[in-house]
Amino acid sequence: MANMVKNFKELTPELQALAGGKGCMLARMYKKGYPVPEGFVVLPSAFQEEKLNNGAWNEIRASLDAVRKNNKEALFAVRSSALSEDSVQASFAGEFETVLNVETDKEIQEAIYTVFRSRESERVRAYSSVQGIEQAHQIAVVVQLMVKSELSGVLFTADPITGSYTSMIGNYVHGLGEQLVSGEANAYEFKLIRPKGKYDGPDAFQKYASKLYQYAARLEKELNSPQDIEWAVADGKLYLLQARPITTLTGGNLDTYEMNYSFMGDELWINTNVAEAIPDVYSPFTWSIGRQLDESLNFIPGYYIFSGNICGRPYMNISRRVSMITSMLGKYSKGALKLITDMYGELPDGMSMPLRPFSRLEVLKVMLPVVVSASKSTLEASKNLSQSLKQTPERCSKLREGITRVKTKEDLLSLWKEELQPYFLKAWSRAGASALKMTNITTLDKKLTELVGTEDSNIILSNLRGNSELASLGPVIGISKVIKGQMSREEYLRNYGHRGAHEYEMSIPDPMEDTEWLEKQIEESIRSNIDVEGLLKKQHTQYEAAKMRFEENYPNKVRWLEEQLKKASEGARLREEGRSEFVRIFRVVRAFALKAGELTGIGNDIFFLYIDEVEDLLSGRASKVTHIPARKVNFEKYKVMPPFPSIIRGRFNPIEWAKDPNRRMDYYDASMPIVSADNSKTLSGYAGAAGRIEGIVRILLNSEEGDKLLPGEILVAVTTNIGWTPLFPKAAAIITDIGAPLSHAAIVARELGIPAVVGCGNATTRLKTGDRVIVDGGHGVVHILD
Repeated sequence: MANMVKNFKELTPELQALAGGKGCMLARMYKKGYPVPEGFVVLPSAFQEEKLNNGAWNEIRASLDAVRKNNKEALFAVRSSALSEDSVQASFAGEFETVLNVETDKEIQEAIYTVFRSRESERVRAYSSVQGIEQAHQIAVVVQLMVKSELSGVLFTADPITGSYTSMIGNYVHGLGEQLVSGEANAYEFKLIRPKGKYDGPDAFQKYASKLYQYAARLEKELNSPQDIEWAVADGKLYLLQARPITTLTGGNLDTYEMNYSFMGDELWINTNVAEAIPDVYSPFTWSIGRQLDESLNFIPGYYIFSGNICGRPYMNISRRVSMITSMLGKYSKGALKLITDMYGELPDGMSMPLRPFSRLEVLKVMLPVVVSASKSTLEASKNLSQSLKQTPERCSKLREGITRVKTKEDLLSLWKEELQPYFLKAWSRAGASALKMTNITTLDKKLTELVGTEDSNIILSNLRGNSELASLGPVIGISKVIKGQMSREEYLRNYGHRGAHEYEMSIPDPMEDTEWLEKQIEESIRSNIDVEGLLKKQHTQYEAAKMRFEENYPNKVRWLEEQLKKASEGARLREEGRSEFVRIFRVVRAFALKAGELTGIGNDIFFLYIDEVEDLLSGRASKVTHIPARKVNFEKYKVMPPFPSIIRGRFNPIEWAKDPNRRMDYYDASMPIVSADNSKTLSGYAGAAGRIEGIVRILLNSEEGDKLLPGEILVAVTTNIGWTPLFPKAAAIITDIGAPLSHAAIVARELGIPAVVGCGNATTRLKTGDRVIVDGGHGVVHILD
């Protein structure tokens, strides 16, 4: 019974979980030197059968006397601190009772009982029901020195409605803050404009504004989320009375896997590239692995390449990246920003980029050291890159053998921590280094377009495989080799069995595990009379003709072109090989997860735990398996949602969006009025692969529907990845909603000489199976015919 009453200084991390949201935060701020009035927390163990036990009451009286010793005629505030209160999921603001200005021991005892019993009130039950929270609340009680407020207010470090971070917004009243909460007094509004906290508001609070901004910015950074802060001014001094997350600006509930990062603020999210690689809804395990990858190389707070999560779907936070570049380079940032739009596409007309106003000093002090460190890692990974990639298959084979031999949970955890995880993270650096080899192709494409036009530029860049084979072409060429007896089935699976339409979702088997997959591909290729070699020869003839035209028009640039194409070819080869070998290692992590499920007895349910929870389960520590059913429900709910727009700005509610008959598939902007999708007879996207062809549309929801695609039809899909490429030789052309000129699908289509328009935004909603269209791949346009 020793842990019944603790002052803020004594509240250890072990006890903070019992002190509730308010008590925990006040103790944390007090110990870190924030100006918090002194006080203590009465923990739930102090109550027995609805009453304070004698030992607890004696501790409370001693704590009161300790505060009174330094504060004559002290008055106290008695507040609730339920274990679910002031959390990321729910604030319970004003739901429990608060008693102010109490003085005597008897008054304080009565106030403690009033607060304690309020946990059973009707309004708390109603709020709990709406929030989906257990209604039987454990409650701690905070007793704190009252400050005689001259000014009382609140400050939101971001706009709780729009999520904008351009200013911290607040308001205040003269006197006690209860008048502000209850609406009894008119509030004065003010802003603290980032990045320096410039004050915009009435004169009465101006002298305290700078100090409040410093405290708020520091708290937000320490807690890694926007904060709702209660404050007061008394006797000329600023006090912080409470801080809690802004519940409207949270990324989700990890326990239930209700995830929506668009709710975190006014940001721009794009999945142009990432959704091509990851078309599936993330399982919790896969998403947590993606988060580890982001954290290993990330240098911008809140920037996610791989693991931005909107209802289980991957999105990249472009706002943070652009904000960092802009704050660093100022007016000189246009070149860097142009590179980003070249990679991910231009924003729709009227859409602006919401910027996070980082200060240059913040970037230099916090981000630059990490940038330097990440650059060193990438540089290190670049050394002997080709040799490292060639060693990957053998290393992965040995790791798989090691996983198979493991007999105990302890040994599996050791293998993960000491061998697989370090190797996996190093492979991510190599994948990043190999991707950088591709950046010169964008510059070359621009130059060639200026010289010979879009179509011939596209054709000249369609032979990036050169005299070798691109890894992304391997799976489709390999099937042809198996049919001709030039490669065994075992060799095919050894080389390409890790690649597939779902290669980045660990809960789904790959072709190496699915013994029927290869046979289906072989049968379909024979039935459709697919001639991959013929396509490659035809494309090479077009390439030679375009190159000859270039040489005739620019004889002085022939050597320049040869050198540039050699660099581009090497870059493409390394990028595609780097991607392939990273996926190979990624799939070994699935083997680890399956073994963990076997040894712990939960089987495939392992994919509904996050990686840190899997580690806990293997080590025998408390696990979160009780959350698996709720996560499964949300995972299944996400899977039946329609594909989301490829560009999302601001708070995006997919349920409400899906109900809107005028919704757009290409973008969503919470700050713009709804504009119906274009009803013209053309679709515009990016020039994926040159060629002009007329044909009939076939819309496929996933690659497993490939048998519906008839030879010569035009394949239309939300996105395509390496798993779709065996279908490409059957298609007359490719059209996608999501994609970019340097996407893997575009490169494969280009190499096979199949016209492609990628990144149309809403092709799957504008078109239907049976429509006749003209695909102009060289110019990135689809003409819809009557």
